[in-house]
Amino acid sequence: MQRVLIATSNPGKLRDFAGAAAVHGIEIAGIPNFSSLPLVVEDGHTFEENARKKAEEYSRYAPGEIVVADDSGLELDALKGSPGVHSARYAADQPHLADANTDDEANNARVLRELKHVPSDKRTARFVCVLAAARDGQTVQTFRGVAEGIILDTPRGANGFGYDPLFYFPQIEKTFAQLSAEEKSKYSHRGAAFRQFLDWCEKQITENEI
Repeated sequence: MQRVLIATSNPGKLRDFAGAAAVHGIEIAGIPNFSSLPLVVEDGHTFEENARKKAEEYSRYAPGEIVVADDSGLELDALKGSPGVHSARYAADQPHLADANTDDEANNARVLRELKHVPSDKRTARFVCVLAAARDGQTVQTFRGVAEGIILDTPRGANGFGYDPLFYFPQIEKTFAQLSAEEKSKYSHRGAAFRQFLDWCEKQITENEI
């Protein structure tokens, strides 16, 4: 079985990736001793810049392995694309200067405050995910996934993480927090990007390139 290492300590992300990879016969694992590795500062201006930086840096700690890192976030049309690359730190006074992620509930609360007077038909949003696959410090490929939805005024569902309880997906009339890991991988931005990665993996395996 082909193994892919994911550069994250977020159990929600690992569940998302594992749920999508299982049907492809690809094993998903975290990088050994990931929590003890030096933190990669996500100071890029785009999701791709951050994903590439993390994948390249962390792949140096797993020689010869394919290491995948992602950067993902929420873009709100009413807020001109914010919180964007600052999604995980949005509750901070200055998200672009924050050293650490802020609490999911606090991030959600800020979004709700800023959308308080925005009508429902103007609360359109999208989740964006860019995955970067790297080996030995070099990016070998990137993949982008998008999910379009609407931000609710109250959370729904107990699954997922981040902004999932607020992100309503009209196609299935549920929030991402109301989905199982397998369901979420089918519809989410991260699932879309990861499916592209898995297709690439299968092609590389067939060509004996990984």
